Amino acid sequence: MPPTTPDLLDAEYFTVTAQPTFVVDDLTLRPWSPDDAPAVFEAFQDSGIQRWHARSAVSVVEVRGWLEVWAKAWSEATHANWAVVDTGTDALLGRASLRDIRLPHGQAEVAYWTVPAARGRGVAPRAAATLTDWALNARGFHRIELAHSVRNTQSCRVARKLGFALEGTRRSAGLHADGWHDMHLHARIRGD
Repeated sequence: MPPTTPDLLDAEYFTVTAQPTFVVDDLTLRPWSPDDAPAVFEAFQDSGIQRWHARSAVSVVEVRGWLEVWAKAWSEATHANWAVVDTGTDALLGRASLRDIRLPHGQAEVAYWTVPAARGRGVAPRAAATLTDWALNARGFHRIELAHSVRNTQSCRVARKLGFALEGTRRSAGLHADGWHDMHLHARIRGD
């Protein structure tokens, strides 16, 4: 049965175009490199990252596997992941990504984390704003979502700061190490 509406976005952009790099003052969002594995491993020793991302890393070798998957996801147009680094030193500050890309509907979810030393410097809001603006304004996405545990007040502040409207609470929708969490769903629509 043919669809009654055309796909909003074409996968070809992701399959034939190199992943872009963005420079925002002292932050650079760039594609991941295998050389980032030790820094990502170290980041995932942080209890805050483990708590909200429900994942830990047991070795640098394991993290190298993640980085391969993150890089491959670009060409498959399923996720887009960037290392957020200091522009001057290339030191890892965090990760920013567009997850669960749904090209037919022009939708994705923005996600992020920051290393402990980078917290309180506006890294997460600036990285998330960069990707959201690029997706909505340059790439033609229609809707970008941001979801977080209702207990994660820092992510709620990021969402509000960036103009993501709170659309509601998804009950018991996120499994964390301490059990099921209700999840806030925020979104921005092109033109907001």
